[in-house]
Amino acid sequence: MKSADNAVSDVATATKKFFKRVLPIMLVMLVCNQLNRSNIGYAQDHLQADVGIGAAAYGFGAGLFFIAYAIFELPSNVMMEKYGAKVWLTRIMISWGIVSFLMAFVQNETMFYVLRFLLGAAEAGFFPAVIFYFARWVPAGQRGKATAIFIAGSSIAAAISGPIAGMLLSLHGALGLRGWQWLFGFEGALSVVVGMAVFFVLDARIKDAKWLSPAEKDALSQAIRDEDAQHTTAGGAKINRWKMLLNPQILLLCGIYFSVQLSIYANTFWLPSIIKQIPGTTDLTVGFLSSIPWVCAVFAMYFAAKLQDKAKSKRPLLVVALLVAAVGTFAAAIASPVMALVFLAIAAMGFKSASPLFWTIPQSGLHPMILAPAIAIINSLGNLGGFVAPFGFGIIKEQTGSVIPGLFALAAASTIAAGLVYFLKERRTDGAPGQVEEAAAQEPVGSRA
Repeated sequence: MKSADNAVSDVATATKKFFKRVLPIMLVMLVCNQLNRSNIGYAQDHLQADVGIGAAAYGFGAGLFFIAYAIFELPSNVMMEKYGAKVWLTRIMISWGIVSFLMAFVQNETMFYVLRFLLGAAEAGFFPAVIFYFARWVPAGQRGKATAIFIAGSSIAAAISGPIAGMLLSLHGALGLRGWQWLFGFEGALSVVVGMAVFFVLDARIKDAKWLSPAEKDALSQAIRDEDAQHTTAGGAKINRWKMLLNPQILLLCGIYFSVQLSIYANTFWLPSIIKQIPGTTDLTVGFLSSIPWVCAVFAMYFAAKLQDKAKSKRPLLVVALLVAAVGTFAAAIASPVMALVFLAIAAMGFKSASPLFWTIPQSGLHPMILAPAIAIINSLGNLGGFVAPFGFGIIKEQTGSVIPGLFALAAASTIAAGLVYFLKERRTDGAPGQVEEAAAQEPVGSRA
């Protein structure tokens, strides 16, 4: 029988291989996700000129994505548990790629609304499927790190989406197509190709991984089984996923995440419009300038992760991140267009850092066996901020000709969320970081309400 020391060593080696081989695949998928979700932000003016989609219609269509996302998140999660994360992630990517490709042929507001709704339905379940996949491959002590890296990748994806969009829009007239048609067509087709590749390069089960040695497969599989057994003993009876909606802590988490999503998607869909107020900008320069806040966010998230590793409680860090977002957004509302970009970069450092900090809290308090459905609830309800922000900004701009009142509202929402953080329950120990999450992970959500 293999010694305990050898087993621990094999688990550590297998986990490192997972981070080197599988996590980059997930990050490529995330880049495609970001490209297809946010590309309408760069095509907004072109859609208005060529198709007649005004600010309010654009905002409603941008937000409609999240209504569909919220409706189909839980059903998608159920199907993912039935068919497995590998098959379901492949389905999600190919279907959202096809819908995004069809956006290149949009002709009116109704078609725009339908395709945005279908895009949200197609993408629903992507994040919970990734988290579930991590839970089947990564030991609890390293799962938070994998999630943090994955979420941090969204800022990298956002940073490169602007330059890519700018270059594709610059192809206006090539092969008789408009720039926005190149944007939707290329990025949609890319997702379909990557989705097909994922099916062949992503392993469904640990035992299928040819890049792990037999000893590593056995040790990692046993480690996951042992954790599941412990959680089953600690968790007791299976918890009804719909009853989670009545859990005060989950509702509180939904509210805070809603605020974070307000800031993220207001900037995702309206940042290019704000930057276009800077004199002399073009599609290409807007694309590159739009990457600045997201690049700044990448560095901020890195340092926030460093602080997070040393912190016994994540709540104070989350509060600081939300307040930075509030101050940056408020300053952007009263500044010149150039300085507004600077302050929005500061705000992005706050609200993007808040996202991975936020997810460490439910991961440390939710029972791992119901982690995927619980995250689906938080993600779907919180993502409704993705509807409210662009739609609200669209109405505000249509009525006032400016998005400044919307920026004031975002600053207020982040401030309120910072206050709500102190009502969250968080498992704290005097152990090393990582032990906090492992200890709390064994406590079911029903006992923490």
